[in-house]
Amino acid sequence: MTNSTSLPQTANGALQIDLATIETAADRIRPHIFKTPLLESPRLNDFLGRRLLVKAEALQHTGSFKLRGATNAVWSLDDGVRHVVAFSSGNHAQGVARAVTTRGLKATIIMPEDTPATKIEGTKAYGAEVVTYDRYTESREEIGEALSQKYNANLIKPYDDVRVIAGQGTVGLEIARQASVMGVVPDALICCCGGGGLIAGTSIALHAHFPETKIWCAEPEFYDDTKRSLETGNIERAQTDKTSICDAIVTPEPGQLTFPVNRKHLSGGAVVSDQQVLKTIATLFKHLKIIVEPGGAVAVAAVLTGQTPTGADNIIAVASGGNIDRNMFKRALDEEPFF
Repeated sequence: MTNSTSLPQTANGALQIDLATIETAADRIRPHIFKTPLLESPRLNDFLGRRLLVKAEALQHTGSFKLRGATNAVWSLDDGVRHVVAFSSGNHAQGVARAVTTRGLKATIIMPEDTPATKIEGTKAYGAEVVTYDRYTESREEIGEALSQKYNANLIKPYDDVRVIAGQGTVGLEIARQASVMGVVPDALICCCGGGGLIAGTSIALHAHFPETKIWCAEPEFYDDTKRSLETGNIERAQTDKTSICDAIVTPEPGQLTFPVNRKHLSGGAVVSDQQVLKTIATLFKHLKIIVEPGGAVAVAAVLTGQTPTGADNIIAVASGGNIDRNMFKRALDEEPFF
């Protein structure tokens, strides 16, 4: 059995994460998270002509799966650590901010200045200090390293951290257990992908239970760097001069720790447009009664637009977050659902 606290923060360390690592993380974070449901709609299934189960991580505390990885990282820290630094577009920020409150630690969070106001407000509400930066001209990694040294703090990265990957893997662990109880053997799992932490951890756990399940990433238009990286075998960069409403997953390139894991487990990917994402948000609200943010809707958007592995009749898609502001939600509802 391997414990994420004992693994090196390297690509090789990430490749050593196994089912036992994720089960240990699940035990560690259980008091602090909510086991989210697998939802389905008969009308959606009829529309698709196949069965779709949606893992509703938008219902997680803080509104995102990010709480899982953040909590595993925070509760893996030595007792001598008193300060944590993190950088995030919003969901990891809130996850870390909430997680440190359970251990009585201090958090400084670096966030893009164009982050939706609801995410900044949510982060501050947990008592974290927020430092903003320009995501197009400044490096959050450099700022994070500088603040970590200044405060003698532990830096918890949003995806390139074995503790975080293992924590996110508890999503896949729950999916596998829930699907088994339902008597479902998933043909495919579709999951959003920014830096790749969620899909990496989820893939490890899911393939331990269902080794034949095809796993695809779903990404926003212009930010399909993981899909293209899988195709070339090398880390490719996103078109960072382009804009996307999917702020939670617009990363410049796959993670150095996550990509080796994803190259091992993923067999393809889907790319969705802003309009398709907006229509998906409206569809999920109409048929499953859940509110999902743009980045959290891309996996379901892939399914609704027919971007799935050939022959996949039982599909699981992860709705990864629900931190959407009022104006964006109104924009989605104005777009109208797929049906």
